Amino acid sequence: MAKKVVATLKKGDGKSFAKVIRAIKSEKTGAYTFKEEIVPADLVKETLAKK
Repeated sequence: MAKKVVATLKKGDGKSFAKVIRAIKSEKTGAYTFKEEIVPADLVKETLAKK
């Protein structure tokens, strides 16, 4: 199962963003790779629901 990290980022213009970091395990080697995305704060749950 992939681990998830969410950090909230704010801009001065009222928009708030979150940096989502996922640890994805490779089925072939067993090693973890990290995928980082910056998404609007209101779309964090939808982003984490994606596989």
